[in-house]
Amino acid sequence: MTEINELLRRPAVFKSSIMQIEPQWIDYNGHLNMAYYHVMFDRAVDELWVHIGIGPGYLKERNNSSFAAECHVRYIREIHLGDPVQVSVLVVAADEKRIHTFQELRHATEGWLSATSENMSLHMDMTARKVAAFPPDISANVQALAQAHAGLERPEGIGRKIAMPAKK
Repeated sequence: MTEINELLRRPAVFKSSIMQIEPQWIDYNGHLNMAYYHVMFDRAVDELWVHIGIGPGYLKERNNSSFAAECHVRYIREIHLGDPVQVSVLVVAADEKRIHTFQELRHATEGWLSATSENMSLHMDMTARKVAAFPPDISANVQALAQAHAGLERPEGIGRKIAMPAKK
């Protein structure tokens, strides 16, 4: 079994490399601007996509890619300049064209939760620029990862929607 296959079959969330907050990402409130949470979540997913086989080389070699279709970010606790962060990625579900992920951005050394991001990614045929089924080899990788994650505990927040609290 190859290293890639081993990672895809491991019953554990994928953990990104540790990232650092860049000075230009700090806003006038003195904390990480909301746009850069998306940058870190995206970088983490890009790391995972390489293992699945749909990283940057996939576009060049096979003219396929993935697009984000939907995203829901929750900001739980402020992150500041100098805080090391790490993102975990859980594959909630997948089918022949989509991957549903839930990500948690945590302080890398203290472990507390800063933000979550729930996403739906679509597999794209870049010639037609339309959603398309994963090729069989990629589908096998996606399904292996989805199956490995199927038995993992589901974090609080999956499937949440934005709504005002009901008045009593």
